Amino acid sequence: MCGIAGVVGWRAPSTARVSETLRVLGRRGPDGNGHYFGQIGDAHVALLHTRLAIIDLDPRSAQPFAADDCVLVFNGEIYNYVELRDELIASGHRFRTASDTETIIKAYREYGDEFLDRLDGMWAFALFDKRRQELLLSRDRFGEKPLYYALWEGELFFASEPKALTALSGRFPEVDEDQVRRYLVNGYRALYKNKRTFFSDVQEFPAAGWCRLRSPGLPNPHRYWQLAYRPESMTAAQAAEGTQERLCQAMKTRLRADVPVAFCLSGGVDSTALACFAAKGLGREVSAFTVVDRDERYNETANVTATVAHINCRHFIAPTHTSGFFERMADLVGYHDMPVATISYYVHSALSEAIAANGYKVVVSGTAADELFTGYYDHYGFWLAEMKDRPEFERYVAEWRASYGAYVTNPLLRDPLTFARNPTARGHIYLDRGIFNEILTEPFNEDFEEERFADCLLRNRMMNELSREVVPVLLHEDDLNSMRYSIENRSPYLDRSLVEFAYSIPTEHLVKDGFTKWPLRKAAADFAPPIVLADKRKRGFNASIESVLDRNDPATLERLLAPGPIFDLVDRRAFTAFLQRDMSTNSFSKFLFSFVSARLFLESELALGTTRQAA
Repeated sequence: MCGIAGVVGWRAPSTARVSETLRVLGRRGPDGNGHYFGQIGDAHVALLHTRLAIIDLDPRSAQPFAADDCVLVFNGEIYNYVELRDELIASGHRFRTASDTETIIKAYREYGDEFLDRLDGMWAFALFDKRRQELLLSRDRFGEKPLYYALWEGELFFASEPKALTALSGRFPEVDEDQVRRYLVNGYRALYKNKRTFFSDVQEFPAAGWCRLRSPGLPNPHRYWQLAYRPESMTAAQAAEGTQERLCQAMKTRLRADVPVAFCLSGGVDSTALACFAAKGLGREVSAFTVVDRDERYNETANVTATVAHINCRHFIAPTHTSGFFERMADLVGYHDMPVATISYYVHSALSEAIAANGYKVVVSGTAADELFTGYYDHYGFWLAEMKDRPEFERYVAEWRASYGAYVTNPLLRDPLTFARNPTARGHIYLDRGIFNEILTEPFNEDFEEERFADCLLRNRMMNELSREVVPVLLHEDDLNSMRYSIENRSPYLDRSLVEFAYSIPTEHLVKDGFTKWPLRKAAADFAPPIVLADKRKRGFNASIESVLDRNDPATLERLLAPGPIFDLVDRRAFTAFLQRDMSTNSFSKFLFSFVSARLFLESELALGTTRQAA
């Protein structure tokens, strides 16, 4: 896990620019840094790297890494590097390190264009092939590791973070105000439906993408992998067995590290299953970290306590509080180079801070289990819509009423037959956007849309969440929150084999006896405490806005309403009236947090840079 940056341009970057870029990327790689200068024809190539040492801590594995006429800068982990290394040695390759970095170059030389298919892991890398005089850029299948790029004055700059693009080029990007409006009105789920970022002249390299560059210019990424829903004939028991087998293997490879590893632990099935697989299935000592919120809607103490006792793990608690909220948010937003997506990730930042303070450099999280096995309240409704013609349908509806139906607050989802009557209903996703538009100085009207990935209603919804709505945002926040404290985040549920198997499970097996995520719950039954597996309520790291922001504090109101660039987009009078509303409504609470996040983003150094530069 590291920071990378580079340029393909007509002049080499100055020593000052290189030094500033390495400084900016320092939190991603506090254990060392380096740079490489080369040429592709008449163009200059510069590759920069900051190292967070996780595997083979010896300086011999430092980057930029040179071997076999290639130079590589790499951010991420190749989890199957041990198996891949053995294959390559058998084919005659010799290694001078024990790192996964060297394995990438050897695999590239051995397998050519097919080498990406051999990699199981998370990555963003730039590989300069001196023989072919080309630069290869690539990003992992799900976009776990970030890679941004911009073409300025005919030169291509790329980096792990937008601020590094500025450091290397000396140019500030321009804020995309429509993206800010999109975030305020439609929420985080709208942010990855197009190729836009919060800066109009900065793009994000696509997940599962790769390209070759032989001269300065915009990359033209190609997709090397695409998930598809291909249901296979299997029983519910076989679905659970296959899930258990692949999750155990994913955990085994993702626990490979030469530094201490910790676990995020909520009261939900996802993170509980991972910690329990590690402890009970693999015999590992587990250290777990939990956020505790005083709002009873988000208090998961009972489930967490049961898990801690069940696996006898070391346990650390990070409580939520209102003190220093604006200062902490300003720091986070400044590091993220964009608004923090949700309050969950404000809370999550306290978790990352506690993990780092206790000496851990790797953390395992449960991201994406919802999108593999069904986890959201609307998933149950979509599942019911697909089961509507079955003779057991009335029983299925009764099971819903006794489980998820008891906790649903979204008005559209309170009716279990919503999607059975209208499969295209999506009004629950951009909830209350009309109200939020009335608060803006200029309305932002963009209807909800989704891509067609599968004919299955539920699976198509889940695949949109996996690739365009939810998981890309979660991975982005996971990466930045952990990197802010020099921690590597790992997501076992995004193991390729596990994901492809999950999308081969027939939809009917995803819900059983009133339980969503049935294959995962059954797979974890040999390891996890029954109280968690029997909990039908949606769980996960979260908090209420009232837990972190005190609207009764005059200083808080003064900070919220003080003049600033946010009021070019938000009507101050309308927002003042909004502050008097009941924030127990989930969508209102989200909007208030989004306002704070967007406000601090527009006040951040990077966002204000273009204005100062022009002046």
